[in-house]
Amino acid sequence: MRPARLNRLTVQEAGDRYVELVRAKTLTGALSAATAELYARDVATLVALAGPGAVLDDLTGEDVDAILLAFARKPDGRRVRPTGALQSASSQARFRRSISALFKHATLAGWVQINPMASATVSARERGGLRAERRALTREQAQGLIGAARTMASASPEAGVEPGGGRRPRSDQRVQARDALIVLLLSTMGPRVSELVRANVEDFYTNDGVRYWRIFGKGGKTRDVPLPAQVAEVLEGYLRRDRPAGEDKALLLSWRGRRLARGDVQAVIDRVQRRVEPGQRRTVTPHGLRHTTATHLLADAVDMDAVRRVLGHSDLATLGRYRDELPGELEVAMRAHPLLKQPRAQP
Repeated sequence: MRPARLNRLTVQEAGDRYVELVRAKTLTGALSAATAELYARDVATLVALAGPGAVLDDLTGEDVDAILLAFARKPDGRRVRPTGALQSASSQARFRRSISALFKHATLAGWVQINPMASATVSARERGGLRAERRALTREQAQGLIGAARTMASASPEAGVEPGGGRRPRSDQRVQARDALIVLLLSTMGPRVSELVRANVEDFYTNDGVRYWRIFGKGGKTRDVPLPAQVAEVLEGYLRRDRPAGEDKALLLSWRGRRLARGDVQAVIDRVQRRVEPGQRRTVTPHGLRHTTATHLLADAVDMDAVRRVLGHSDLATLGRYRDELPGELEVAMRAHPLLKQPRAQP
């Protein structure tokens, strides 16, 4: 059972408490002293990579991925090895197990609301160490998910009656338009899940007939991103008909009228996925949809700086870890080779 109250500890405080518990297990014989010290060393590395002052509950699956990959690139100074030698595959796998155990305890102890390891996608391999698995949906999978979301939005009942002539459902049953909007925003604009649930109605504005979303990102930075026309239509329908009335200024509300929590978003995606044809369906996380946005924009030769601005990165180099390989893309590229196209006939 999850504790009633969240204890917002810093990474340093959580690490110190966890190491103290681990070392106490040596007194009962549950752990050897050597194993406890390995845990302690890995926790100290986690603290250094995450930042001692960071709040443990603020770490996301994306942050955990970055920490795991940073450890994999960290020089191994414990043994006499060739200059610049990095962590071995076994050390990387052990480090992942260590921080996974810490977050499992943190979830039970009430230090985090949701275990970020659940959305971390960097996994340990027997050979080659830690690697990020492909997370982006293929074009067919993404179109299946977007199609299901658009169908849900268009099926949202107009005020008063259902399409079949029945009574309009209660507010606790009218979440289809909201769920559709969540999936469309994640799939086409790739916001961080924290940016999505922080969004307020007032963050969406119109300029010269174009609907924009002012996204409040990491480090207090903001970016204004235009909505695709079809997504803007779904947004307008949700605001006009389906958003629960209340004083809360949040864009996304539960049926009780409260701001949707970060942990609720995965359940929304899963509900929409159940409407996708089985051949196009694949489990995906909110962060996986962020990868999907980046991958397909870049695959269609959209300007890299424009993609960077959509995702809210300060450095173009960061896009490299969001660009996933797509099946068949090399074949398509070579079939459309620019140097082998027939020259246009002169008029």
